[in-house]
Amino acid sequence: MAPKNPVAGIGFPSVLAHGFLLQGSVFLVRPATSYKALELGVDPGLLGLVVASFSILPVFLAVLIGQAADRGREKSILLVGSALLIIPGAGLLFASPTLPALLGWNLLLGVGHLMSLIGEQSRLASARNRNMDRVFGLYTTVTALAQAVAPLLLGVLGGSAVAPDTSVLMRAYLVGAFGVLAASIFMARHPVGVPRGELTKQVKLRTALNVERSARSPLIASITLSMMVLCTVDLLQVYLPALAVERGISTQTVGLLLAARAGATVLSRLGLDHLVRRFGRGTLMLVSTGAAAVLVALLVVPLPVIAMAVALVLAGLALGIGQPLSMSVVTLIAPEGTRGTWMSIRLLGNRLGQSVIPVGIGIFATTLGAGGAFAALGTAMGVVTLASVVPLRSLKK
Repeated sequence: MAPKNPVAGIGFPSVLAHGFLLQGSVFLVRPATSYKALELGVDPGLLGLVVASFSILPVFLAVLIGQAADRGREKSILLVGSALLIIPGAGLLFASPTLPALLGWNLLLGVGHLMSLIGEQSRLASARNRNMDRVFGLYTTVTALAQAVAPLLLGVLGGSAVAPDTSVLMRAYLVGAFGVLAASIFMARHPVGVPRGELTKQVKLRTALNVERSARSPLIASITLSMMVLCTVDLLQVYLPALAVERGISTQTVGLLLAARAGATVLSRLGLDHLVRRFGRGTLMLVSTGAAAVLVALLVVPLPVIAMAVALVLAGLALGIGQPLSMSVVTLIAPEGTRGTWMSIRLLGNRLGQSVIPVGIGIFATTLGAGGAFAALGTAMGVVTLASVVPLRSLKK
């Protein structure tokens, strides 16, 4: 018998705790890794490789992990993912004297993050709540709050130094990674049932993709926009520290700027379901990503810190909308029994973008400095938004 409250039945508080700790930890370690690379003497243009290394293995593993989630192996995914957050964290702290070592640990870190995300998001997709915009809105609000807390912690630990002590940052990350493991154990105590006969059935990628064109087009468009939003947020973490080093901005200020962006994202997700009812998912996704494209590109201009803060706050408001709406589109449109696979396709798109786009952005950073990376990123987001206008405007949900 299904629980009266489907969200409570999935252990929702533990899912929120898991999401908060996961995002908080990762949003601390990503800029810390960037500072570590600069500490090793890596050229800012090569920071794109550091970003890409986080996503290379997930590109090949995302669908397989999503299929495993559809077959009821969520508990193993969560626990292994937690271990793959802790092990590379220790490696980054104690054994990363060269760029290749840094890239290797980042590879494992990316796999752990992917497994943890698929575990928690496939559980949310199984909630069957009547208002999935509200479910994913609350979930992404909590994760955005973590993304705001992490840079504040970065600023506190890094202080006024332009180049912080990365070992302190890595130790703080490890504390968070162990917290993710604890949350995973609590989630495992609330097993989500898989219908009998589905446990051994392999959901083929072709089967998941075999939906009507009217559904497939908005699914792919929403996934593509989600990819650009995530890449933008990801690259902000990596290139804002590099931009700060170029312009002599302290680590503490960088932390405040990143926290302001994330805090604005939290605000944008409060009452998201009301915005959806008034404007529709398609319109909200297109307007928000288009606005974010312009605001991110503005960072190429040598703005005062206050002006940078304003641009990042407005960008945060815009960037906060695409991710939860992409998740709700996948949950509502994907056929029964393939939601975990489609969630993994969404994450695959995210990771593919994180593997390819940063390398291209790094070319601009090499020739134009860190500011050039933001100009290129804003342009890419604008192009993807324009390409998504037709399929997303056809959304009926």
